[in-house]
Amino acid sequence: MSNYRIERDSMGELQVPADALYGAQTQRAVQNFQISGLAMPRQFIRALGLIKSACAQANSSLGFLKDAHARAIRKAAEAVANGEYDSHFPIDVFQTGSGTSSNMNANEVIAHLASNARLKVHPNDHVNMGQSSNDVIPTAIQVSAAVSTHEQLLPALKHLAKAIELRARELRKVVKTGRTHLMDAMPVTFGQELGAWAAQVRSGIARIEDAMKRVRKLPQGGTAVGTGVNADAAFGPKVAQELKRLTGVPFESADNYFEGIASQDSAVELSGALNTLAVSLMKIANDLRWMNSGPLAGLGEIELPALQPGSSIMPGKVNPVIPEAMAMVCAQVMGNHTAITVGGQSGNFQLNVMLPMIAWNLLQSIQLLSNASIALADQAIAGFKVRTDIIAGALERNPILVTALNPVIGYEKGAAIAKKAYKEGRPVKDVALEGTGLAKGQLDKLLNPLTLTKGGVGGGGSAGG
Repeated sequence: MSNYRIERDSMGELQVPADALYGAQTQRAVQNFQISGLAMPRQFIRALGLIKSACAQANSSLGFLKDAHARAIRKAAEAVANGEYDSHFPIDVFQTGSGTSSNMNANEVIAHLASNARLKVHPNDHVNMGQSSNDVIPTAIQVSAAVSTHEQLLPALKHLAKAIELRARELRKVVKTGRTHLMDAMPVTFGQELGAWAAQVRSGIARIEDAMKRVRKLPQGGTAVGTGVNADAAFGPKVAQELKRLTGVPFESADNYFEGIASQDSAVELSGALNTLAVSLMKIANDLRWMNSGPLAGLGEIELPALQPGSSIMPGKVNPVIPEAMAMVCAQVMGNHTAITVGGQSGNFQLNVMLPMIAWNLLQSIQLLSNASIALADQAIAGFKVRTDIIAGALERNPILVTALNPVIGYEKGAAIAKKAYKEGRPVKDVALEGTGLAKGQLDKLLNPLTLTKGGVGGGGSAGG
């Protein structure tokens, strides 16, 4: 019994671990929700601490909370935000759908830290003043997602885009065989191929930044159902302004509190942008894997940095581990988006009731994409080597180069030359010299691979993959 103390709430007495900073409501949640062993993410706890500090400041400025209480709450809340007490936030992700348990966890820990012999701080009356779990938790989802995106994801993606663009510039004149349907196609430069990747990443950044406009509109101030009962009309805007000061993220008060509490549309939208980004990054990762395949029996166009042994039985084997890790991250993010989508439509009347699950999946997606993007940039893109001998040999034998002759000799004759070149394993230029009557100089000009990457050569031609 010495390991426990007795705490009381509206449902009665309860044993709480003696060294716990939380109280009865948190303990009830710990006992009720022994489901996954997953606690709420660090960024979410940080957001809760920041919100409680901002709320204390707003209540103090409005004259509802005594300065001594406000100072004590802010000090404790900011310590929570800084991660000093994460071990005292043990509640499972799969808890009450409103996240009330996590809100009360924060209220109890902060009240405990803020109280002393001369100052009694109550978790509901003081720490939770002018608030409800129903506006605190949606606000915490948006604050944690916005701050994580601002501090981690967007910088990581910009770093990745720059790394790809640097390699694209370096390799802008290196020509390779293009591929459609995984089959040989007209030539492209590495610069063009990588430029497409960079454009995908830049488009992903733009989508995320657009979604962030809605994520930054906070429902704090709507309290229980969106009406703002027990909160001053100026409370929400003041909280948003204080959160902007604390984080550097331009938060503002929502135009409609009812929307922000009843729905999670902004979280679903941001997750949708992350899902699209995952699709882009999966494509880039798989392109790298194909280009690196071999080194003898595959395409063998590039050589990724050798980071670790690739087999426990085959000596010397090296695998494309970073693109593989990225591909798994993308699969996880796509799965997370499905969960968030289901969670988003689970808003019945005035409240969404899958908030903790949405928070967990959204923040995991942001963290995974942030870390994997840095790894892809630094451990794969920046260091791969181009195998110019392999590329040049494949390009010379590519029968599809005959496409450039279509306007001169016609499609049917071009097809015959391509088939003969492929069957005999000879350069298409040699076969064309024998069968077209065109001069060598003219063929050299028409079939120059670098010239063909610039488009518009010869004019005409038919569509197709």
